[in-house]
Amino acid sequence: MPILSAQTIRARKILYPCEEKFKRYGMSGGLGSASYDVTVAQTFWVWPGRFKLASTLEQFTMPRNVCGVVHDKSTWARRGLAVQNTFLDPGWKGFLTLELTFHSFWIYRIKKGTPIAQIVFHELDQETEIPYEGKYQDQEAGPQKPR
Repeated sequence: MPILSAQTIRARKILYPCEEKFKRYGMSGGLGSASYDVTVAQTFWVWPGRFKLASTLEQFTMPRNVCGVVHDKSTWARRGLAVQNTFLDPGWKGFLTLELTFHSFWIYRIKKGTPIAQIVFHELDQETEIPYEGKYQDQEAGPQKPR
């Protein structure tokens, strides 16, 4: 599956807002050459050995021929923050809830608007006949608990 380039991500309007590359709180965010670095929608603390749900500021409308894979950002991974590698199904719509686990000995405050994870978008060989229609379709803003 080909990985989508910056210009294709921008043109297909997969997420809103879709910002050009920026720096915030010492980290890069926005559109990259072949990915998009999403930001958190709330300010929160991460504690050693704890699990936390967070939500993105960005809202997604996944085309029926594109999927997305959430990856750690290198800077956060080097600090011990792991983002579970969530999959964005073709046809899914909504705000993304991120599952975070902190493996460090320090406490960090993560501010609203901080780049938190990287999403790589892949093009399917053809539009799927089975787009996402599950319980997280049209997911609301804010971290969503399991349903």
